[in-house]
Amino acid sequence: MQDAAETEELARRAAAGDGEALNALLQKVRPEAVRRCGRFLPCREDAEEAAQDVLLQVARKITTFEGRSLFSTWLYTVVANCARQKYRELKRRAAEQPVEIDASQHVDPRTTSVIAGSRVDLLEALERLEREHPHLVAPLVYRDICQLDYAEVAERVGIPLGTLKSRLHEARKQVRPWLADAS
Repeated sequence: MQDAAETEELARRAAAGDGEALNALLQKVRPEAVRRCGRFLPCREDAEEAAQDVLLQVARKITTFEGRSLFSTWLYTVVANCARQKYRELKRRAAEQPVEIDASQHVDPRTTSVIAGSRVDLLEALERLEREHPHLVAPLVYRDICQLDYAEVAERVGIPLGTLKSRLHEARKQVRPWLADAS
């Protein structure tokens, strides 16, 4: 708990313009940013790139952190947005520059990580959900991926707790068949 309190204090000081506190905060949250980005992105290098984007956004936007919620909650929002943006960027880049498959470099599906595949499937499902039901994305990401508690998610999204639970139920109902089809 000491560590969390220290991070919150650094965030408050950084938001008030303390440059040293910002540097200390960025150093402190970097491992957590990489770990959380890794929940979204199957490739470690991509997760690290997304984490760099997270740190850049924290540095640029820390003055918008008002302290009404925990810094960790604010950070989860930045992580989710940056990781999803990195995924979109990778997907766009792959579509623009198709690569010929070299048989000697082909990955054997029997040795490919199931977790990596499920992350890509989840990102695809989130993209589809965003196209079809954009209001359902944030509740699902905050609760099921970032693992925030219901009250924090409701506060973050700015809706009553009952509405959050209803949207979360609907989001899960929408995504479940898409994920089942992918497996």
